[in-house]
Amino acid sequence: MRPCRLFLFDLDGTLIDSRSDIAGSCNRALARLGLPAIPLDLVTRFVGEGVRTLITRALREAAGREPPEEEVARAVALYLAEYEAHMLDSTRLYPGVVEALNQMRWASFGVVTNKPERFSRIILERLGVGGRFSLIVGGDSLPQRKPDPAPIRVAMARAGARAAETAVVGDSATDIEAGRAAGAFTCGIAGGFRGPEELRAAGCDLLVESVADLPLHFQPPA
Repeated sequence: MRPCRLFLFDLDGTLIDSRSDIAGSCNRALARLGLPAIPLDLVTRFVGEGVRTLITRALREAAGREPPEEEVARAVALYLAEYEAHMLDSTRLYPGVVEALNQMRWASFGVVTNKPERFSRIILERLGVGGRFSLIVGGDSLPQRKPDPAPIRVAMARAGARAAETAVVGDSATDIEAGRAAGAFTCGIAGGFRGPEELRAAGCDLLVESVADLPLHFQPPA
């Protein structure tokens, strides 16, 4: 088992299953622009690199062309309004998340996500786990977003933890690349949005099915 002092979790696809609310908000924004809906599994694959990237990919898919800047900006605004109203319609914590956090009370927990920080805080609070995380770094908290290592480094600095005693936990290559670049141990969540192949290709140090499995692989630092 690996000693660990700080866990830095991704949010969507790692701690929470938010697929339906993201896809629904995305498709309502597309409808406002006169564009067709795109399937849930496709929207899910677009998640992970921030709202603007999600919406740009969705517009490209729905319209079959490269979207102009003004269309992207309008669609982002529409999506954010829809998501704010619907972000907790179906979103839930994955099974075993609370139990895993309880079993690892000896560690500190943070969230580093490319989702806007305000939405991340609201979701965690409403799902009853906001108080479990000592810090949240969102996609709009810094000039940089994952896979840039800056959000991970900022989170470690805020927590007073070294890279050697930190584990970055996420479901996509974006998370693994950011963690590796920051010098942290990386753990891929195979049951999230992207799947094990992407995580292995990104070079994760450990691959588990879900956050519920983490207590089997980590222990308190000496």
